[in-house]
Amino acid sequence: MTRTNESIRNVAIIAHVDHGKTTLVDGMLKQSNVFRQHEDVGSLIMDSNELEREKGITILAKNTAVNYRGVKINIIDTPGHADFGGEVERVLNMADGCLLLIDAAEGPMPQTRFVLRKAMEIGLRPIVVINKVDRPNARVDLVLRQTQDLFLDLATESDQLEFPVLFSVAKQGVAMTHLDEPQTDLHLLFQAIVDTVPAPAIEEGPLQMLVTTLGYDSYQGRIAIGRIVRGAVEAGQNVSIIGRLGSVRQTKVVSVHTFAGLRQLPVDRAVAGEIVALTGIEDATIGETVAAAECPEPLPVIEVEEPTVRMTVGVNTSPFAGREGTMGTSRQLRERLYRELQTNVALRVDDMDRADAFLVSGRGELHLAILIETMRREGYEFEVSRPEAITHIVDGKVHEPFEHLVIDTTDDYMGFVTQALPARKGSMIDIVTGPKGDVRIEYTIPTRGLIGFRNEFLTATRGNGVMNSIALGYRPWAGDISSYRMGALVALEEGTAVSYGLANAQDRGTTFVEPGTPVYGAMIVGLNARGDDIVINVSKDKKKTNVRASTSDILVRLTPSVTLSLEQSLDFLQDDELLEVTPQSLRLRKRVLSHEQRGRNKKRAG
Repeated sequence: MTRTNESIRNVAIIAHVDHGKTTLVDGMLKQSNVFRQHEDVGSLIMDSNELEREKGITILAKNTAVNYRGVKINIIDTPGHADFGGEVERVLNMADGCLLLIDAAEGPMPQTRFVLRKAMEIGLRPIVVINKVDRPNARVDLVLRQTQDLFLDLATESDQLEFPVLFSVAKQGVAMTHLDEPQTDLHLLFQAIVDTVPAPAIEEGPLQMLVTTLGYDSYQGRIAIGRIVRGAVEAGQNVSIIGRLGSVRQTKVVSVHTFAGLRQLPVDRAVAGEIVALTGIEDATIGETVAAAECPEPLPVIEVEEPTVRMTVGVNTSPFAGREGTMGTSRQLRERLYRELQTNVALRVDDMDRADAFLVSGRGELHLAILIETMRREGYEFEVSRPEAITHIVDGKVHEPFEHLVIDTTDDYMGFVTQALPARKGSMIDIVTGPKGDVRIEYTIPTRGLIGFRNEFLTATRGNGVMNSIALGYRPWAGDISSYRMGALVALEEGTAVSYGLANAQDRGTTFVEPGTPVYGAMIVGLNARGDDIVINVSKDKKKTNVRASTSDILVRLTPSVTLSLEQSLDFLQDDELLEVTPQSLRLRKRVLSHEQRGRNKKRAG
């Protein structure tokens, strides 16, 4: 007979990006007396990663715990962006239930469907929380109906259609069961978790625990985090580590920690149902099983959906190589990329026929961009190619990844969307117009049709639009997509950009560099107003004479240059271009440095 541990509840918080997960966790932590009185902890407490705070999104899944009336609630905070779906997939198996957070104005979004489908597949008991009900454009009744329709669409068992619904304002830290009932805290949410989420089962037998997260401490070394499925673990216990391919090795657990707020508390022993952090397992990786030394039985390996986008990451070959980064050899890049595989389960890294380049595959452009940004902040310098969709051959035919795209904008820009996306092989599946001129358009579109579209979309809508997508899987090749971008302004020679040279460049198009910026031959310094690339000398200064035609000759007025972010730079790239990444700079360049060689290649291709 299986027993349960009634003193524990394990719950994951899942939602689409920016629907308020991390803010809700803030409120739960603050109202459970985790912090000392008068302690200033700020907001977005769980987003401890520097990139997470900068971008305002959760990138890494994290664990915390609170106590409510004698019941310990282990909380798993998960990312909301589709590109980090691998983080969600690897941690959901630690939970017995989930809080599905939905924005009261936006309603269910693509990632909402994805995370709910994953939760239902493993049998999690859901609690629906409709958040931000205080927004002026909140559509609570409509969103609730859409949510019920989503459950009807995804449910595989009848009991999955029975779920409690709460309404919340996470920023104020309040939750209620009815919109008109006054509330001042989150106690109804805590009570719903205790009442709805099943207590973890305690299975008798030798130890089994699946490693789902890795941590690191400068004193204790690598930390293996997971939920004990069977048995118990003690400090000092000898255990077996079962690899993803079935290999078995022996080691010893040095210490056992459980979660309490943002801290990890050492304990002598932890039993099945508890989420623990184990030290001493230096070579543990995600997906491995920690088992009793005398009974090495593996748990099912974590299955993660395949990557959809790839790019090459290689040694920096520009004339400025080695000036700004401290690590950039092929050995250092290979070591860093393969080390990322230990924690980033949705990533793939493959060696290429060139020793100085690697093929890196991920779940989307943002997934790869976060890796690039993390590496450059660690001191690495390298070059990357344009992202491309990964294709497969199925029954002798080419298949490519497709995505479900949702665009929210206004009717002023609907014409642009309906013209641009069909050209990228997008097929409209739904359109809903609101009473205030807002419009939501949904498409199915090949992943390659979205590469480079985000910048075009934000520019065309002047920032008055939001786009979100989720992978749908592989489908037959949709045909050629005519990708058109204006030509590049390419620097002629190595030197320093000056105002006079940039003024001449601005007569041809938009510049990306300011006066005083070091440039080299084949470096892209701007976007041409025409379709062809133009080689231009931005280092050329005006010849000095004693004669001035007017005071206008003395002062050169420049239009401010456009500074591209990392994501915008990746979108900008064409097949014959690379992005040079260093800790200090992002430089667009042509693959071939020689202007003459590029000209000959163009003639041969033409």
